[in-house]
Amino acid sequence: MMIVIIVILVIVVFILARNLLKMSREIQELKGTAESRAMKMFEDWKKNEWELQRKVLEANLKREYEVRFQEWKLAEEKKIREDAINKSRSVIMGQVTEHLIPYFPDFKYNSKDARFIGTPVDFVVFDGLSEGNVKKIVFVEVKTGKTGNLSTRERKVRDVVERKEVYWEKLHYQGE
Repeated sequence: MMIVIIVILVIVVFILARNLLKMSREIQELKGTAESRAMKMFEDWKKNEWELQRKVLEANLKREYEVRFQEWKLAEEKKIREDAINKSRSVIMGQVTEHLIPYFPDFKYNSKDARFIGTPVDFVVFDGLSEGNVKKIVFVEVKTGKTGNLSTRERKVRDVVERKEVYWEKLHYQGE
């Protein structure tokens, strides 16, 4: 009977060992599955967290650059307005000067002989007209500012006058 008990005990130990081995394998599989799941969950979390942080950083950078752009825009707009005002002031001063030049002391003709045209030249001076003796006719272009360059149209008028291609023509209109 003792042998039977020993055989039974051996069978029980064998069954327990087999079950223990089976449970050990299942534990290893569960451990591997758990580690695999944990690793996947960690990678997903890391990816999502990375994406979230990237979006937050992009939003912050966008706000920062929008603020900087607005500051730059305001500063540049101020400069542009100041430049426009200065240019406008220069143009107005030039136009006023063009009209007043005949009354300046260094204008070498009698102001009564000057006729303002404006474009393509500023004045035509009929030198001596106020005294009744026209000596010459002078086309005058007034330039103010730094450069004093003539426009293309002004140069063309100057060239025609210098070539002496200036003529007199009478147009008599009697109407209806």
